[in-house]
Amino acid sequence: MIDFHVHIGRLTRVRRYKVYDLTPQQLVERMDREGIEKSVLLPLESPEAVAGWFLTEDAIAARDLYPERLIAFMSLDPRSRRVAEMFDMYVEDYDCRGFGELKNGLAFDDERHQVIYAKCDEYRLPLVFHSDPGLCYDEVGLPRLESMLQRYPRCTFCGHGPGFWAAISGDDDRSGGYPKGPVAPDGVVDRLLAEYDNLYAIFDAGSGHNALTRDPDFTLGFLERHHEKLLFGTDYLRAFQHLPQVDWLAQVDIPAQWRRQMACGNAQRLLDFGDQR
Repeated sequence: MIDFHVHIGRLTRVRRYKVYDLTPQQLVERMDREGIEKSVLLPLESPEAVAGWFLTEDAIAARDLYPERLIAFMSLDPRSRRVAEMFDMYVEDYDCRGFGELKNGLAFDDERHQVIYAKCDEYRLPLVFHSDPGLCYDEVGLPRLESMLQRYPRCTFCGHGPGFWAAISGDDDRSGGYPKGPVAPDGVVDRLLAEYDNLYAIFDAGSGHNALTRDPDFTLGFLERHHEKLLFGTDYLRAFQHLPQVDWLAQVDIPAQWRRQMACGNAQRLLDFGDQR
């Protein structure tokens, strides 16, 4: 398996939680226990993203400790200086394999975001984004996301978060959270995954797991349509954290080929970009 969504480091400044900060060694030990071959490290550099920090330099350092197991992405706050220049440096000098996690208080199609999208398009890199009310926000029907999918076709957008996964259902009202019960027809995530080659979805954290377990009758058809566009992820960030996605992927009643694609095949395809640069 390839875990497409992991954070390490000092993600909180509250003393009682610091004992749970995840170290590279703890991460690799947990990967061994869960049967995860590789993990993608997603820095968090915007102040809205987390109370603490996980810098790109920390992801690179952890990757260098375990180069066969960890893959470093980069993150840059789009409001900071020299974003394009820093992006080039992280790709060309430090072999960062993608961008993420993009998680801040700007609209999804903000011009400052588009500097990052354009660089991912130039290098043909995946970009992991978090969508939620107030975070990389969008409207009903995700029109901002769709316009960016059209404008930057060589950037592979990898969706995550309550605001993204709630839109699996046609009755999404952008209130966020973890909606329960049957999935209504005509969900925009279903449509966008079908229509755009450059959109993938990470079934991670509470939102992705909830989306694929809230309506089992819907889920089987969704997996049949999109198993080539789904990425396994945990959003693992605390020592001793429960990872329900691992058990779900092992137990869901689907063909072995689908399971392999969702566990690692799709991620491997996105990460093997070297010959394209």
